[in-house]
Amino acid sequence: MDYPLENSFVLPAGTGKAVRLKAGQRLKLTNPHGTQAIDFWAFVERDLYEFTSMDNFRSFHSTVHVTKETALVSTRRRPLVSIIEDTSSGKHDTLLCACNADIYRQLGVEGYHRSCSDNLHEGLAELGIALPFTPAPANFFMCVAVRADGSLDRLLPASKPGSYLVLQAEDDVVMAFSCCPQDITPINGEDRTPRDCRIDIFSTVGGGA
Repeated sequence: MDYPLENSFVLPAGTGKAVRLKAGQRLKLTNPHGTQAIDFWAFVERDLYEFTSMDNFRSFHSTVHVTKETALVSTRRRPLVSIIEDTSSGKHDTLLCACNADIYRQLGVEGYHRSCSDNLHEGLAELGIALPFTPAPANFFMCVAVRADGSLDRLLPASKPGSYLVLQAEDDVVMAFSCCPQDITPINGEDRTPRDCRIDIFSTVGGGA
């Protein structure tokens, strides 16, 4: 990577974070264990109601998987985020919603359980941003297949430890991440254990960010 490193941090298992990136900036998202699903969103900074849209993505690209060849597009069908490098299994889900309080209640949880929906809003709140809704996320490192009958097959994670994505902002955006806290179903691996991920943020070449 020719871009100078600007900031690095570990995102603890089950938590979320939002960061601002300028157009052309890149961010490396590393999955140290290979099993962690990471929900992802991006919002245009000057207009937060333009954001990565999974229904527009599927319509625009005619696919249900995010790959290096399919940029994440916005509610206005503009590319907002591109995958520049990908050492994972190579296909990322766009079908499942962010986990939320109602999902955990239906799974039998009593009391509060952290969720990707809450993680999104907590991360945005740290930047002084409040939204009245939770958009559908792109689910990085999550394996979901569509069967011939149209039903969904939630597969075990297929990425190797240390797998990573390099994301490039195609506009000035707020990117948000949630290390999915799901510990009841095996979406985060057979041991149902959420794990940390790592985020490295790079300046544009020449320090233009």
